[in-house]
Amino acid sequence: MKVKTLLIAVAILTVLASMTVANLAGQQQRASRPLPAAVQLTEAEEQHILYMREEEKLARDVYLTLYELWDAEIFANISESEQRHMDAIKNLITRYGLGDPVVDDAVGIFTNQDFETLYDELVADGSVSLEEALKVGVRIEELDIADLELVLQDTSMRTVKRVFQNLLNGSYNHLSAFRRNIETGGTECPSQLGLGDGTCSVDQDGGMMRRGNRRSGNRRGQGNGGFGSGRWNRNRQTDRFAPPQ
Repeated sequence: MKVKTLLIAVAILTVLASMTVANLAGQQQRASRPLPAAVQLTEAEEQHILYMREEEKLARDVYLTLYELWDAEIFANISESEQRHMDAIKNLITRYGLGDPVVDDAVGIFTNQDFETLYDELVADGSVSLEEALKVGVRIEELDIADLELVLQDTSMRTVKRVFQNLLNGSYNHLSAFRRNIETGGTECPSQLGLGDGTCSVDQDGGMMRRGNRRSGNRRGQGNGGFGSGRWNRNRQTDRFAPPQ
């Protein structure tokens, strides 16, 4: 009787072990399967995401540097918004298992060397005066808008569209803020946007917080060359990029 009971116990354990091995094998097989075609990115979508990650970093870095130069609060607040744009794109990179091109988050450092050249050029232009610095903001936002619209044209992925549409809306708000501050000499908060947009803040007198005294910034360097031969061809009159013909 004891032998029979022992044999039954061994048989049960053998069955359970076989089931466990089969279950683990099934899990490994499912994990190794490629994502369904419906949730896979095209090569163009991957390139757009990685490129825009560094372009948003370009905007953030330039605004941080110009804030150090001019103490204009609009640059500090919009740089925070650009950080959120960077974070949103990083979420896409993580979601789709891409390699993040931002390997060094220091200001003015980029994997794409063309962005370093453009960073130097924009900072040099924005160092001339506060008005020129605000004009640099306009150029950056026009650049972002052009490239974000291109991304939206090239993707049918709902998640990607949602993220980049939100970024596009933010860039339009930033563009309006910079243009308004050029018109007012950089002394007023854009009333049509309000304080919730992250474009400016107000002091006790109701004016935009700006001391306006130029000082040395902790920027990486300055350059005077043109934009290099990157993924886009740059139109220097509009500061926008266009895909290679």
